[in-house]
Amino acid sequence: MPAEPFTIAIPDEAIADLQDRLQRTRWPTEFRPEAGWQYGTNEAYLKELCGYWLDGYNWRAQESHLNRLDHFKREVDGFNLHYIHAKGKGPNPLPLVITHGWPSTFYDFDKIMDMLSDPGAHGGDPADSFDVVIPSMPGYAFSEKPSVPGYAPTRVAELWDRLMVDLGYERYGAYGGDWGSTVTSVIGRNHADNAIGILRLVGSIPRIESKPGERLADGGGYGHIQSTRPLTVAYGLTDSPAGLAGWILEKWQAWSDCGENIESRFTKDELLTTIALYWFTETAYSSARLYYENARNNIADTDPRPIEIPTGYAVCRWLRQTREELAEQSNLVHWTEFNKGAHFMAGEEPELLARDIRKFFRPLR
Repeated sequence: MPAEPFTIAIPDEAIADLQDRLQRTRWPTEFRPEAGWQYGTNEAYLKELCGYWLDGYNWRAQESHLNRLDHFKREVDGFNLHYIHAKGKGPNPLPLVITHGWPSTFYDFDKIMDMLSDPGAHGGDPADSFDVVIPSMPGYAFSEKPSVPGYAPTRVAELWDRLMVDLGYERYGAYGGDWGSTVTSVIGRNHADNAIGILRLVGSIPRIESKPGERLADGGGYGHIQSTRPLTVAYGLTDSPAGLAGWILEKWQAWSDCGENIESRFTKDELLTTIALYWFTETAYSSARLYYENARNNIADTDPRPIEIPTGYAVCRWLRQTREELAEQSNLVHWTEFNKGAHFMAGEEPELLARDIRKFFRPLR
């Protein structure tokens, strides 16, 4: 089916409901305020952020900023996908599909999108331009919420390949981090007839020891919950904006290159726009289901076939596999180690990442 332009327009009633819920937040008692983020999201900072969400944050201004982009919805293989499509400004733009992860949205790439589609305007070579396509994962933001099981990374990669072909791109590249890195690897393995190369962000989550007790103690409990009982935690996250903010914010602090000062990397407006996209679209549950579906349909991580198309790795500080191990799994032709930035690289160090994406795909054009 043809694409339909899409405009974000959150109803006034939804904004009023959010403000009412923020005003009525019930807070836990922090017994060790000096502990910082040790027990989870720092209460003092969360109260400060929610206070700003109520009295200072302007959703309509952020909505207008998001709507400057070319949003579309399109039915792909019976599924209604939301995506952004930024046409490149250069002599021969290369189609590039970019995939986000959790707890993220398409908004993660707000700072890097123009650098890729119009490199000439950012000190780069117009010959490196891309036609950038950024879909919202199933169950995220404005894409349809899956009504049946099975929407694991392998299924997402199928949708992405079909979307790119439907857009007229039978030759394209792929980039992704977090779940997007997994989806990107599946594209490289299963859709090599169309994909010319893939670049994966790896090492972007702190290493967690394999012992169950240590895994939970080191912040891995979120993954266990979302892989086994995503609906149970979703009741609270869907009902309380402060609860949702606390759940998401903890990972933005722990997984970014910010120390304990999260605003050294992100403004309050940037953090709240991501959280608000989850809140207004009521996707706490549908987004977490990706963990559950992957745990039961884990084809992506168990497929023994190596990726044969050119593969690059943008490496952050917490790499779990060695370069040699990754080379055994793929046709490794590109390796960049970043000394700053982390999980949210496109927002933390957009220029570094944009340069690396251009560099990897340059010889593949």
